[in-house]
Amino acid sequence: MTKIKKLSAFIFSGLITGLAVSATYAQAPAKEADDPLMKIYRATPARINDLIHTKLDVRFDYKKRFLYGKEWVTLKPHFYPTDSLRLDAKGMDLNNISIVENGKNIPLKFKYNDSLTVAIQLDKTYHNNETYTIYIDYTSKPNLLHVKGSAAINDAKGLYFINPDGTEKDKPVQVWTQGETESSSAWFPTIDKSEQKTTDEIVMTVPAKYVTLSNGRLASQKINGDGTRTDDWKMELPHSPYLFMMAVGDFKIYHDKWRDKEVNYYLEPKYAPFAKEIFGMTPELIEFYSKLLGVDYPWNKYSQIVVRDYVSGSMENTSATLHGSQVQETHRELIDAYYDFARQSIAHELFHQWFGDYVTCESWSNLTCNESFANYSETLWAEHKYGKDEADAHNYQDMQNYLGNPANYTKNLVRFHYDDKEDMFDAVTYQKGGRILNMMRNYLGDAAFFKGLNIYLKTNAFKAGEAQQLRLAEEEASGRDLTWFFNQWYYGAGHPVLNISYKWDDAAKKETVYLQQTQDGQTFKLPFAIDVYAGGKKERHKVWMNDKADTLTFDVASKPDLVNVDGDKMLLCTKTDNKTLDEFVFQYFNAPLYLDRFEAINFAAGHQSDKAAQKVLIAALKDKYYGLRIMAIRALHMTNDDIHNAALPVLTSLAQTDENTLVRAAAISALGKLKASGNMNIFKQSLSSDSYAIQGAALDAINLLDPAQALPLAKGFEKDNKGALTTAVVTVYATNGSSEQWAYVFNAYKEASPQGKFNMIRGAFSSMVGHVDKPEYAQQGITAIKEFGINFKQFGIAPPIISALSDIKAQRTKLNDTASAQAVDDAIKAINDAK
Repeated sequence: MTKIKKLSAFIFSGLITGLAVSATYAQAPAKEADDPLMKIYRATPARINDLIHTKLDVRFDYKKRFLYGKEWVTLKPHFYPTDSLRLDAKGMDLNNISIVENGKNIPLKFKYNDSLTVAIQLDKTYHNNETYTIYIDYTSKPNLLHVKGSAAINDAKGLYFINPDGTEKDKPVQVWTQGETESSSAWFPTIDKSEQKTTDEIVMTVPAKYVTLSNGRLASQKINGDGTRTDDWKMELPHSPYLFMMAVGDFKIYHDKWRDKEVNYYLEPKYAPFAKEIFGMTPELIEFYSKLLGVDYPWNKYSQIVVRDYVSGSMENTSATLHGSQVQETHRELIDAYYDFARQSIAHELFHQWFGDYVTCESWSNLTCNESFANYSETLWAEHKYGKDEADAHNYQDMQNYLGNPANYTKNLVRFHYDDKEDMFDAVTYQKGGRILNMMRNYLGDAAFFKGLNIYLKTNAFKAGEAQQLRLAEEEASGRDLTWFFNQWYYGAGHPVLNISYKWDDAAKKETVYLQQTQDGQTFKLPFAIDVYAGGKKERHKVWMNDKADTLTFDVASKPDLVNVDGDKMLLCTKTDNKTLDEFVFQYFNAPLYLDRFEAINFAAGHQSDKAAQKVLIAALKDKYYGLRIMAIRALHMTNDDIHNAALPVLTSLAQTDENTLVRAAAISALGKLKASGNMNIFKQSLSSDSYAIQGAALDAINLLDPAQALPLAKGFEKDNKGALTTAVVTVYATNGSSEQWAYVFNAYKEASPQGKFNMIRGAFSSMVGHVDKPEYAQQGITAIKEFGINFKQFGIAPPIISALSDIKAQRTKLNDTASAQAVDDAIKAINDAK
């Protein structure tokens, strides 16, 4: 799943990433069992009965938000004889439970006391060479089900009716499901555990005007005489119950293909023209993954559908991925997309069809076998499609998202003790796990690593897997012992905190590298490369760090220009690398990787009075990777005359001609901050761009230079704006507008993503709430900020939200608006009191 699972790591990224880059935290040893909330050992659920086949016949009551279902579930004892069956069935009416014998339903006794599981007394004792079929007549009532979601999946009622009465303007009527982790049992009784596997058939009767999607193939459709249609979907390969899915609504289907298999894209009608732009890389992705893994895509089709009000990011239902609306974008939005969250999600969910669906984690403790792989697939696809710099940038950002929260440092990747299964969906399982796979790949080499994945997949096909089976597969492929690797990275917590220093002995012609691990807790065993650049040549040394402190000495003919520790830039760590400015300058121009150049730019940015640092920053404005060009633009101190004079012509050129729209936007923003009237023509010309990012930057720049011109320009964009342009319009209104523009600003805030809301609260939205002339509008904004602070408090965003509210109070107090000032106090109290 790509979150809010994945979103939980990226949401409020400005807050998190800022912490990660600038700080190094002390680590404590893992103490899972010492935490009173984490003392429960989460054993893999005992397998008493095994699912074999599940048939559902369902229809929907849109008015009541009910599902009426009939189920035939075929099972057999796993090993030991049994005369009972327990099924997960959350909040249902169970009207009839029978054993099916010779085509007849014979009622069985059952107990359903907790409304979560049903205990069924079978008609006899069954052995594991016997199968039996249970018939269940039931009603699912998801909106009456009281279950909690998590940071990853913000609701857990399994079945969702979206705008069922058709009363919400501009929102389609839809029904869809979300099974992970154990919510499929909110819409059909089952053994709702990841280790279970079953074939299935789902028969849906729906209004004839709607499209349906489910797992497997559409076997038949029947038009009924009452305005409905019955669709019969069959999944003929076994998969886990949490991967069952249904979706119903007004969707347009774009038909694509990979080899001889269907590839389909389901979108709202207004986005249908952009289907190929949004999802068109899917066949290439399937081919890439199939060849990389040596296992062809295993299912009969691959469909992707986009729904409204989704409770997470995306979900890898077998053969039928469901995405939230963030994936649904127009041509103009896609101009600025590059390898954005939506593109990453498409890659991530597809990889799950192998890691998660074909082989499924045998328990949530081993969720790494699903999510770490899917996370790492984003890097694999970036490398293949966009180049190594894009992959390395993505890899580094994911590492920062893990490092950004010190709570991650005490968690093992494989965890058998946790408070709630939903806790497993975190930056340790996703971002740290993906980086661990990257290190394993580097250590083993591509051929052995991917051979190991092939063995793991083929050995455990259509079954459940765990981390130890991955270890055995990689050991079989490589011939190397990996117990040490898995012990420290899979069954241990934290990461190395490295201090690196250097000494050159000119008389002895020796370079000494001093390595220290300064973290608390375990000592990490680290294999990596050290590249020594001297005399115009690079010599690579493969080394091991086995202790908390190691000293390495190299014979070198002349003083090295650079000693580059971790030459492949693959270690998951924080580090203090005591290089000189001259060494970082050499590193930028000679070491080849993204992170080599990133580190040099980052160091130079802190030494901008030095000519050598200026040389790096000016050169980086033309770096081959657009992300580093943007980094350099944003790092420039344009108040420094030398930098200003050297950078200005480059920025002017970038603003008008760079091939990347985000670089052009960044250059325009940098020029805008200069408030030089000579740049006004560049800004005005940029307003005609098709790129929302460029338009937004240009409008912001004009607003800084001449606010009076910006206000009418902003009004002209009200009917067509997204992303950066929306933010710019809101900023113009917030700084120069009045209550006349409040409705637009407030609506833009309501329509924004959680990350967008957070950014607006820290900027333009709070500014307008502070100064808008009507107190009722201010209080409307204060209430919205309060609700956001409460809803997302779990992400640690309360302090900046409360800070924004405090600033609003100061502004309202100056306006003698005591009612709004009191509303702020009430809002802050509500956020502080929220659990």
